[in-house]
Amino acid sequence: MKQVAIVGLGMSADTLTAEGLRTIEQADALIGAPRLTALFDKLGKPSFAEYAPEPVAGVINESPGGRFCVLVSGDTGFFSAADGLCAALKDYSPTLIPGVSSLSYFFARLTRPWQDAQVISCHGRRANLADAVRRNRLTFALTGGNMAALGEELTGVGFGELTACVGENLGRPEERILTLPVSGLSAAGIGNLAVLSVENPGYDRRIRFGIPDREFIRGDVPMTKAEVRAVTMSTLALFPQAICCDIGAGTGSVTVEMALAAYEGQVYALDKNEESIRLITANCRAFHIGNVTPVFGAAPEALENLPPLDAAFIGGSSGRLGGIFEALLSKNPHLRIVVNAVTLETVHEAAESFAAHGICPEITQIVATRTKPVGDRHMLQTCSPVFILSGGAA
Repeated sequence: MKQVAIVGLGMSADTLTAEGLRTIEQADALIGAPRLTALFDKLGKPSFAEYAPEPVAGVINESPGGRFCVLVSGDTGFFSAADGLCAALKDYSPTLIPGVSSLSYFFARLTRPWQDAQVISCHGRRANLADAVRRNRLTFALTGGNMAALGEELTGVGFGELTACVGENLGRPEERILTLPVSGLSAAGIGNLAVLSVENPGYDRRIRFGIPDREFIRGDVPMTKAEVRAVTMSTLALFPQAICCDIGAGTGSVTVEMALAAYEGQVYALDKNEESIRLITANCRAFHIGNVTPVFGAAPEALENLPPLDAAFIGGSSGRLGGIFEALLSKNPHLRIVVNAVTLETVHEAAESFAAHGICPEITQIVATRTKPVGDRHMLQTCSPVFILSGGAA
């Protein structure tokens, strides 16, 4: 009968647990990356230099029997290869033996707790590190030869002065722990095997709708006012992982609020005005937002290379709503679309565009009134009315 155990080695053989060592010593054969199996050459056991799930399963399937020990680094439950191995070896009901994770080892070396840290992986996967840092006092990230790029990303959204700690080659003789400003990460010459922590004393977890207009960098391009923006965002009903788009983004005020709501997703901000692209970029930096991609161009053509979206806001269409709807809904028929209109002609065109795709939109008119000081009195000032049309999956 074949028995399979997947053993996490921690940072090195020195951080292997007693249970893990006992399992390795009792195994008939070891399987894993050469740098891991080489640690136990002195045991004189047969070893197989395989680590991808299917080849590992092939070795075990083709062997006559016995106890197999599959070696993985770190902790079997922490962004580990063990997940894929368990799926490939499910017929053998493998036993998992965790090792010491880079997370616990690193913070032990820093002599500080980590129970309040936000944990993400930027190693071989897309991750919004900037937003994690913005939303959390302490962020821990696995990296993979991309430390310089991560430093540039964080510096680009205004986090260059924050303090970063880096753990490189943890558990090895060449281990080093660095503390430096985030802006210094790009030039620190950090290698492939490294982890990162960033502390942000001014972290902000708020998801804000209707941010006051005065907080945005303004220019000579249109901006959706705070009151209308709040209702628009409520109508969009975004979720944290949403992939969405702001078409005719202007200053980027809606873009910013979409990015704050879809903090684990992505926002594409389209505009055909170069000044708008500049303002969108500036406002994203001002709000420390890293999940926005400005796109210079006119819709629908500029939508061609975008992925299928969960939601789209159309604040400016240049009279091309029909083509925009077609481009959006051809990629995802269940897309949520919200259109803001300030003219009756646009209301009519939007309603027809919804109807052409079998969608009966909800239509709301918003008229906001603000006060303006006049001497020791306050005069009411009415903003221009805006129609909000929405339809599709909520």
